Amino acid sequence: MLAGVAAAQTLPQVSVTGKATEAVPSLSGFTDPPAKLPMQALSLSAERLDDLGISQLSGITKLDASISDAYNAVGYWSQLKIRGFDLDNRFNLRRDGLPISGETALSLVNKSGIEVLKGSSGMQAGTSSPAGIVNFVVKRPLAEDGTALMLEAIQGGSVQASLDHSQRFGANREFGVRVNLAAAHLDPQLRNGKGRSHTAALATDWRVSPDTLVEAEIEFNRQSQPSQQGFSLLGNRLPDAHSVDPKLNLNNQPWSLPVVFDNTHASLRVQHKLSGDWRVQAALGIQRLRTDDRLAYAYGCSAADGITYYADRFCPDGSYDLYDFRSENEHRDTTALDVSASGPVQLAGLRHDVTVGGLTTQFKSRFQRQAYNWAGTGNVDGSAVTNAQPDLTDENTNRDERSNELYLRDRVALSADTSAWLGLRHTRLHRESVRTDGSRPTDYAQSVTTPWIALSHAIASDWLVYASWGQGIESEVVPNRSRYIKPGEALPALKSRQTEIGLKTGTQRVEGSLTMFDIRRPAWRDIGSCDTAGTCERRADGYARHRGIEASADLKWSGGGLFGSVMRLQARREDSADASLNGLRPPNVPETTIKLHARQDLLPGLQAQLGLRYEGRRFATPDNSIAVPAWTVADAGLRYTQQQGNQTWIWRAAIDNLANHRAWRESPWQFEHSYLYPMAPRTLRASLEVRL
Repeated sequence: MLAGVAAAQTLPQVSVTGKATEAVPSLSGFTDPPAKLPMQALSLSAERLDDLGISQLSGITKLDASISDAYNAVGYWSQLKIRGFDLDNRFNLRRDGLPISGETALSLVNKSGIEVLKGSSGMQAGTSSPAGIVNFVVKRPLAEDGTALMLEAIQGGSVQASLDHSQRFGANREFGVRVNLAAAHLDPQLRNGKGRSHTAALATDWRVSPDTLVEAEIEFNRQSQPSQQGFSLLGNRLPDAHSVDPKLNLNNQPWSLPVVFDNTHASLRVQHKLSGDWRVQAALGIQRLRTDDRLAYAYGCSAADGITYYADRFCPDGSYDLYDFRSENEHRDTTALDVSASGPVQLAGLRHDVTVGGLTTQFKSRFQRQAYNWAGTGNVDGSAVTNAQPDLTDENTNRDERSNELYLRDRVALSADTSAWLGLRHTRLHRESVRTDGSRPTDYAQSVTTPWIALSHAIASDWLVYASWGQGIESEVVPNRSRYIKPGEALPALKSRQTEIGLKTGTQRVEGSLTMFDIRRPAWRDIGSCDTAGTCERRADGYARHRGIEASADLKWSGGGLFGSVMRLQARREDSADASLNGLRPPNVPETTIKLHARQDLLPGLQAQLGLRYEGRRFATPDNSIAVPAWTVADAGLRYTQQQGNQTWIWRAAIDNLANHRAWRESPWQFEHSYLYPMAPRTLRASLEVRL
């Protein structure tokens, strides 16, 4: 697609003709270059995502060792782990810095990049999991006019065509417009997975004066595709991944229906420069989501003896209980307004680069009754056929949330080489929920404050050492069910804490970092028999502690480069009142992860690309009784760039999973059940991009 500044920074071998019209602070909230920030953040340009054939958020697990899968199924929304913690799709995603829900398929067609901030993120978000924050950066009009066309085909039958056009108007070119259009026929090698998607997006800007910029954009996208049902343990046995067909989709009933996501996003942003290098900004964002969530859902197994029930896995013979799940016409609406001012201040003889602001967010979800009905017995060979059971027999839950946040960020220049970094966010939230029949209402308000502090020192012109400490907040309420003591009562805020020490460098040729982190996240647990009224108490019980070391490098040399990262993670349960839980590792979290991507020019315009991914052993269950073996997979590709007059043609061809390796890619523990997702088979993809 059209290349911007981010692409020029990460892929210098590509000729870049355009640039963004206005720089905005990164996800960190600071305008300093990434190599000068006392935190670990990853910025992935659209150019790099295109080279790797990444069209959805889950694809970035290819790129960084700290990011892994967390129940990623074809046809469904993306879910990630960062540093071993699940990213909360309700609270940990941003779009141009504003909160959005990630409980949908988010298009990358009109995104210039993805930013990932790792670890506890209380400075950037009011309530969120300690995994980090993911931000989608929207494509904006460029300073120079340009058009890019792309056609991509993927083995199995998937085809996508897209248009990216940017143009400026007016006597002084003060008006800009950027249009992104895409349509795709989805036909992966996974059987029973045919679908379609399309995206239409328009971004505009108006340079009112040299000091004032107004930007507005709107995006529509729709995806309709059957989802992928995972495999599971067979009794107390891990099935052999080599004996499982990775193209088999257990969501293959005659009554299986696609999951449908209809999304609308829009935003308005105004930036104005004041005197004395101060800047004010106001940004309004809206998101309107509609979803039909449907699946032939495998869960547990009633054994043939009529007595034994496997609650969290399939039966040893490969059979399982199959449910007809349908939750249609789900609506999730988010509206957010952020107003901030930033600039320098001299206090006590020291320079402070200060940002103060406020964020208000409203979220509303409205559901109908749902079907969750036993439809018969399925089998892992995919041969079972059952009858539909679509009756709406189960209640759903509607939710409302209002959040008001005040925040302060300050970078204090203690000397030419040393800086102190301070962050503080105060959040007032109000949450309500009620079942669709009016039962089990909850209603509570809570106020929380999350600090963050860091100290950095430049030990050389291109080397930075830093230490940071911060908190994150999560909020929870006791379920309003009769078996609980104090049902519906708000629990004390869950305060996660992260300590991080790092070494970073950044030049035109080398960017790299070495980081050690320690994250503690409080854990809640239900105590008691929990089988009759008033016998269950939900209370704090120890914490999850994730300690690790990360190393990453982005090396660039004439005609090539290497982008790689490695993480060694020790994730354990600690300080539980139940001693049998202490020392256990969370399921689906590998201890060692390595991601490498190399590129090298072979001939003028021709570049070879090679990727290597390794994820170590993980567990399939919380009790660590069944381990899932490590896996390694290699990808390879070619990129050929040629000039045709004033046009640039970029040909890409690649093979993912070059050796057609079979393995269990991930083992998510979802809804108190163990699932297994196989590695996708060898897949050939090819594309042509024409820049006019």
